[in-house]
Amino acid sequence: AGLAFWARGPPPVHGPGAGGAVGAGADDDSMVCIRPATVDDLYGMQACNLCCLPENYHMKYYFYHILSWPQLPQVAVDHNNKIVGYVLAKMEEDDAESPHGHITSLAVLRTHRKLGIASKLMQASMNVMEETFDAEYVSLHVRYTNRAAFTLYSQTLGFEIHDIEKGYYADKEDAYDMRKMFAKGLAKQEADRLKKKKVDRPLAVKDGDDDASKKPAEDSKEEKKDDKKEEKKDDAEAKEDGEAGGDAEAKKKNKRKKGKK
Repeated sequence: AGLAFWARGPPPVHGPGAGGAVGAGADDDSMVCIRPATVDDLYGMQACNLCCLPENYHMKYYFYHILSWPQLPQVAVDHNNKIVGYVLAKMEEDDAESPHGHITSLAVLRTHRKLGIASKLMQASMNVMEETFDAEYVSLHVRYTNRAAFTLYSQTLGFEIHDIEKGYYADKEDAYDMRKMFAKGLAKQEADRLKKKKVDRPLAVKDGDDDASKKPAEDSKEEKKDDKKEEKKDDAEAKEDGEAGGDAEAKKKNKRKKGKK
C-alpha cells in the first residue's frame, strides 16, 4: 500500500578521496526502491540504524511507530531487497488543534549515500502526513554539529529553525528544533496574521487606506478651529449688542428724567 519508486545510483566510487568507502559495494546496475515499511522490515531498519546513528531504539519502539502510523515509516531497498535506508516517523498527539508530524529517525547506509535517497524517504513520509493525516507541519531534531543533515533539511527540504534545545541528546549536545510548514499550516498562519492585523487597526481604517484615515482627522482639526473662530465672533457680537442695549436703556432713562422735569 503506497507509492514505490526506483532510483538508480551512480557508478561506485572508491578511495579516501571520495570520503572513504562511499559507493563501495554498490554495483553499477544497483537500483533502490522507496516504499512504505512493513513489520517484516523492522529488523532491517534497526540494523541500518545501528550502523549509522548513535541514537538507537529498542525493537518495541519500531513496533510502536508502525502499528500506530503504518503509512508513515518508509524504507529504501536495493535489488536484493536489502534495506539500505529508512525514515521512522509519527504524528504528534499533544496538540489536537494543530496536527503535525515528527521525524523520529532517518538513516542511509554509507554505501548508498549521495544518491538522493534521504530526501526521497523524507518526501514520501511527509506526503503521507499532509495527505492522509491533514498535518499542518512536520518537525524534527538534528544535532548542532551535524552539518550534513542540517544542510539536507534546511536547503534541500525547506525546513527552518524553530528553536534550539539545550542538552537534548544523551551526550548533552544541543539540538536544532526544525519545522517545515505544509499548505494547511501556511494558510492558517496567513489567516491568523490578517485577523491580528484587523484587531490592531481601528475599525474605520481599511487595509491600505492609511492616507484616507489621516484625512478625516485633519478635517476634524480644521472644523474645531472654525468652531472656535465662530464662538469668538459670536461672543464679540453679543458683547457689542449688550453694550448697545445698555446705551439705549441709558438714553431712555435720561429721556424719562427730562420729561418729569
